[in-house]
Amino acid sequence: MFSQKVVNVKGLLLGGDNPVRVQTMYDNVIFGQDVEAILHKMRLLKSMGCELIRFSYISSDDKENFTRICSENIMPVVADIHFDYKMALEALECGAPKIRINPGNIGAKWKIEEVVRAAKDKGAVIRIGLNSGSLPKNDKGLSKSDLMVETALEYASWFSSWGFEDTVISLKASDPDITLEANRKLKSSCPYPIHLGVTEAGGTVTSCVRSSWVLGNLLKEKIGDTIRVSITGSIETEVQAAIEILRTVGLKKGGVRIVSCPRCGRHSFDSQGFLDRIQTSLLSVDRNLTIAIMGCQVNGPGEAKNADLAVTGIGRKAFLYVRGELSREVDIESAEKALFEEIDKF
Repeated sequence: MFSQKVVNVKGLLLGGDNPVRVQTMYDNVIFGQDVEAILHKMRLLKSMGCELIRFSYISSDDKENFTRICSENIMPVVADIHFDYKMALEALECGAPKIRINPGNIGAKWKIEEVVRAAKDKGAVIRIGLNSGSLPKNDKGLSKSDLMVETALEYASWFSSWGFEDTVISLKASDPDITLEANRKLKSSCPYPIHLGVTEAGGTVTSCVRSSWVLGNLLKEKIGDTIRVSITGSIETEVQAAIEILRTVGLKKGGVRIVSCPRCGRHSFDSQGFLDRIQTSLLSVDRNLTIAIMGCQVNGPGEAKNADLAVTGIGRKAFLYVRGELSREVDIESAEKALFEEIDKF
């Protein structure tokens, strides 16, 4: 049995016995954007638990902004490259510690080799990223999952023949079963770190369900070193979903655990809207806390007993509990401020 490889992405270790890392992808172009706003969002994502972020590097227009983003060292940055090998070379020059390519759409083999040798010179990592919809012609009549694995391993063997081993592989499909099969076969066939995700998984509900099923099963089988939950929605939600999957399968401890009730006819407090407003801030709190947000007097006091902190809204009043004991009563408008004051006391 081969030993698992570990790659170093600017100090962030992937693979082996290292933690599973959470990744997302910036949801806009780089050129023409407010770089300070991008950096602010990256800091927020990092505070939520994101450890890698990928950017589409589309043209040389991106160079100035991307160089700045890489130089800030907020978290390791991945350049996503398609079709033009020169963009990969340029992204590496900008300081990207990791690039993602599909060698099949980069062009001639010599172009791929040039990218690989440049990455080696820069000490960068390359992720071989294959989606089920972008595979070479299936001359052997292989199953989709077998074709994905065979293609990825062929590309990795090219890299190895050029003296490059800092490789990560990702095999994604929109079909959950194909994604499961491909990554199980890949794990048994190679030592490289594996990035997990279900591609084109849809909106928040469909993506979270599909991704939880696929990633949860694979992670329980000790398959996967980085993960992304691809959502047609906010990247903050992607990070939140990925972290919740890791917590649910027992691979991440600590941080804020949120308990909240679904709204029903008994509600006299908009717990749903309240949670929407504060959820990102809660997930940025670096404390091991269970916080309950409840909307009525039926479940509120009971859940409060099991939480470190709880807010129960009844009419125009909010009741704050600390470890099951009523701490104070405030107006609804002051509930958010009061909750974070109690969090600060912890």
